[in-house]
Amino acid sequence: MIVDDEAPAREELRYLLEQIGEVQVVGEATNGEEALVLLGSLDYDLVLMDIRMPGLTGLEAAARLRELPHRPKVIFTTAYPDHAVEAFDLAAADYLVKPFDAERLQRAVQRALGAPEPAAAGPPPAAADPAPRSEGGRETDRLVRIPVQREGRTVLVDGEAIVYAAATRGYSSLKLADERVLVSLSLNELERRLSGHFFRTHRSYLVNLRHVRELVPDFRGTLVLVMNDRQRSRVEVSRRHAPQLRRRLGL
Repeated sequence: MIVDDEAPAREELRYLLEQIGEVQVVGEATNGEEALVLLGSLDYDLVLMDIRMPGLTGLEAAARLRELPHRPKVIFTTAYPDHAVEAFDLAAADYLVKPFDAERLQRAVQRALGAPEPAAAGPPPAAADPAPRSEGGRETDRLVRIPVQREGRTVLVDGEAIVYAAATRGYSSLKLADERVLVSLSLNELERRLSGHFFRTHRSYLVNLRHVRELVPDFRGTLVLVMNDRQRSRVEVSRRHAPQLRRRLGL
């Protein structure tokens, strides 16, 4: 089922699902109330739900799904990244921030329905791992993976895939190339694990310097980093951390 109050958004999502070819859209709703009525009359496997809708929001509707004898998996599709914590508290299968493409949607659908995920493109292991360091006369592997909980499974995210991490309401949000994931680790703990080429630009941000694309002067005299993810995310650099960052980058 597709649940979105905007007709163009429903049409676009239906179009992307047709490209995947692994699902059949058998229902559409324009708000949470309509979705619950349809869900009460037919067992759906998967609901793709917007969050900000008139009346019952997507989060409120998802919370009501616990009352159903057959509880479908939920993928939230929204233009707002700031509800991710609440979404995953409701055991969402995934959280897609618009705009997204068919490839990203396919991964989310496969994850939700328990199918094997396609191998993600990325740098070869030799390029991803910094050189081993020595501890007590022996070399240690510096490959760092961060555990992310998804649908009762632990998915290991390669540290090199993290563009930046942001503190968010008791969690940390990891920005990857084309998605965000939540982890229960604090930003301080992530900073300890992701040492080396990760840099704390702000009390709320930890940046992978290998993913910095541009440095843009801010109107306040500080810096903003433009990252090399698909959205060209912008990360603030505090005035206190700017001089050290310039030294790290050789500027």
